[in-house]
Amino acid sequence: MKIIDGGVCAAKGFKANGIHCGIRKNRVKRDLALIYSETPCTAAATYTTNLVKGAPLLVTKQNISNGYAKAIICNSGNANTCNANGVEIANLTCSLLAEKLNIDANDVVVASTGVIGQPLNIEPIKNGIPSLVEGLSDNGSEFASEAIMTTDTVKKEIAVEFIIGGKTCKIGGICKGSGMIHPNMATMLVFITTDCKISAQMLQKALSSDIKETFNMVSIDGDTSTNDMVTVLANGLAGNDEIVSDGEDFKEFMKALNTVTVNLCRKIASDGEGATKLLECVVSGGKTLEIAKTVAKSVICSSLTKAAMFGADANWGRVLCAIGYSGANVDINKIDVYFKSNKGTIAVCKNGSGVDFSEEKAKEILLENEIDIIVDLNDGEFNSTAWGCDLTYDYVKINGDYRT
Repeated sequence: MKIIDGGVCAAKGFKANGIHCGIRKNRVKRDLALIYSETPCTAAATYTTNLVKGAPLLVTKQNISNGYAKAIICNSGNANTCNANGVEIANLTCSLLAEKLNIDANDVVVASTGVIGQPLNIEPIKNGIPSLVEGLSDNGSEFASEAIMTTDTVKKEIAVEFIIGGKTCKIGGICKGSGMIHPNMATMLVFITTDCKISAQMLQKALSSDIKETFNMVSIDGDTSTNDMVTVLANGLAGNDEIVSDGEDFKEFMKALNTVTVNLCRKIASDGEGATKLLECVVSGGKTLEIAKTVAKSVICSSLTKAAMFGADANWGRVLCAIGYSGANVDINKIDVYFKSNKGTIAVCKNGSGVDFSEEKAKEILLENEIDIIVDLNDGEFNSTAWGCDLTYDYVKINGDYRT
């Protein structure tokens, strides 16, 4: 397995594009993205657990209920959420695109991201679809990635190559996510494509299993979005025997999918609104997997821990505090804590108590832009990892005037 270029266009048969159609006032920012497969795809998706859901999620869920799709269209700048005609607009977007692509409207995944509660005008989308389709390219992943960005500061894409049954397969993805990022699924927009042949049932099984250890372990700010989802399309053009059950081929596919999703998780966490540092909490020695996950999430979600990391302050007591209120059944007197970065590793807590350490060395470690918070519960064999970022002044600035 190796990382390759191409994003959502790395797999055979996929093209993409992104344009500025006029939803966003800034004309230099793309705001409408399209991903298209020349052949039908099996499809799988997971959706936000927020009770307030964007209209596009409702339409997409209905459209791919048969397990198939051919295209994904997504606008940024407007979430199409809490709008009286939101479902109508989402359905009309699917119909307009389907007409131009000469496909069934039910084969379209539709998504939106941006401000909640503002009416979405269909005219910019309607006027933009012809050029969006005409500009489809097997090099268009970057444009599509740019078009789904909101407060993101960087485009996020990845692709890998792997072998299934002697056939070379590819899987790639793009995502957006910077604010309103918090478990549980989904907490961002993620679009993944693959030319591996896999049934809709097994594709959904793979995605539903993977997100438990990846996207559901990312938190930026504690707010679960209303709109976001993860979608995977598989067109089977790699020519492998179809994966229809558990086995070695399915395991290999899961490894490839996980490589893509973990990479995107790290990209999302490191680009959190106002963030200056990627935080990775690695928990080992859990009595159960659920305990390890609960501890990792609690540490990564702690505002006090996040603020300490911003200030490069080795205040390990905030880590212990987050573990203590997590609700996880742990023995505090067994816990070890370390801080790690490219500058080294330092032990700050042993058996639930502080140890002597160099504050100067700790600060040097914590001044790096990628920090590992390592927690050993010393109580079992289960491990878990969660991703987040530091909490900075700029987070408040960004969200203080998000609409205006």
